[in-house]
Amino acid sequence: MPPLLAVRNVAKRYGAVQALIDASLEVDAGETLALIGANGSGKSTLSKVINGVVAPERGQLLLGGRSVHFDSPHAAKDAGISTVFQELSLVPQMTVAENIWLTREPLRRSGMIDRRTERRRTEDLLSLFAGTLRADLTPDTPVAALLPDERQIVEILKAISVNPRLLILDEATASLDSRQVQRLFELIGQWKAQGTAIIFISHRMAEIEQIADRYSVLRNGQTVGAGSMKEATANDLVTLMAPETAGGAVERRRLSSDILATRRIVLQIDDLRTSVLRGVSMQVREGELLGIGGLKGQGQRDLLLAIFGGTPWSGRITLDGKPVHFTHPRQAMNHGVALVPGDRAGEGLLSIRSILENLLVPSWRNYGFPLQMQRARRDASAIAARLDLKMAGLDAPVSSLSGGNAQKVVIGKWLLRNPRILLLDDPTKGVDIATKAEFYRLLTRLCEEGTTVILYSSDDEELIGLSDRVIVMHDGRISSELAGASLTTANLVAASLGVASGDAP
Repeated sequence: MPPLLAVRNVAKRYGAVQALIDASLEVDAGETLALIGANGSGKSTLSKVINGVVAPERGQLLLGGRSVHFDSPHAAKDAGISTVFQELSLVPQMTVAENIWLTREPLRRSGMIDRRTERRRTEDLLSLFAGTLRADLTPDTPVAALLPDERQIVEILKAISVNPRLLILDEATASLDSRQVQRLFELIGQWKAQGTAIIFISHRMAEIEQIADRYSVLRNGQTVGAGSMKEATANDLVTLMAPETAGGAVERRRLSSDILATRRIVLQIDDLRTSVLRGVSMQVREGELLGIGGLKGQGQRDLLLAIFGGTPWSGRITLDGKPVHFTHPRQAMNHGVALVPGDRAGEGLLSIRSILENLLVPSWRNYGFPLQMQRARRDASAIAARLDLKMAGLDAPVSSLSGGNAQKVVIGKWLLRNPRILLLDDPTKGVDIATKAEFYRLLTRLCEEGTTVILYSSDDEELIGLSDRVIVMHDGRISSELAGASLTTANLVAASLGVASGDAP
């Protein structure tokens, strides 16, 4: 019996960049295939070929043994293929229900949209994630009012609303918390039992090991390995993805409490309050990497935004011993503070502009009037080289970059300003292992040079491996501070749940 989907020797080029050279995979009905590879390896391009967004230059798609060609996502959807892409497709001004059923609205005999049926069907879909969403989220909630994890779930519900034969999940768990991921995995088990095939793309190895039946590995646009997950170790897969970085775990020499005590206090926060924060107080020292942990939505983002002047706050913030009250990010920037946002597409990049323009967005004023373009281009080239940015050139659109390289641009534009305090909001979300390893080395260098780093990460291993200390947020407060021997996964998870470490299950 032929596989539900077979991809044979697909190739695709974007200008000078060969995104796919010889990509192949197979997935059967009722199984989950993990599509694995470093950023820029071709995973998203291959997904777009399967989904009809991109036309391949060579190769073949076989659906149920029959050759198919999709000239649009609509054609692929008609054939039973639905995709949740890494960058969401929701319309912010529309409601949850309107987004899910857009272009497929249930109609009355009169031809008018049947809003009652649309609402009921949406409630049925939302009930699949009951207990992991806030109680006041309804079919009538505008998407603009949703948190990132809620938008991701709506995107998933939109994809499954068509009852697909094949569901592609491209980094669909990156914005979800652990409860939501576990619920999604339970649903995947149900969908598989009904015969649905799943292609699962994730940079979280623990998720791949938990959910996948088989794997297919892409490297530089080529399929370099495939097999059963039962017969592969995590290191086997990492070696296939990027042999030169195999074993590149999170590692950074922590500063001891004695050494930290000798460093001057750069940032002090006392009783910081926002609509979410409920009295946060802390100190951060020069060259320290302070981690922020906790379940998603406990105030981590608000803490970073308040420091950066991006949200109203009360309390006291002292920078280098002097009180400050930033009401606009430009004020924070002028004091050497930089923020790398978690939503790189929505907040970090101008997608229709060039790589050069994106790198220089916060720094144009530094190049005079008229603009000293030669110096600006030289500085941008130096940052691109420092970050090993894989690109066709500085004038290429930033939209041409892979997810990991796009994130390098988001980080690089702030490094051009030589920040004294670097705020990072889950910066490695959706970034491959090789790029993460480069990023970790960069953070180590920055701290050694005296930059103070405050890092929120949804990856517990990342926090434990990188941070000198970790403060854990729970319900808008700091519930725990972990350092030295107490900085363990068990203690971090317990503190995230608001449980004393000694009582952790």
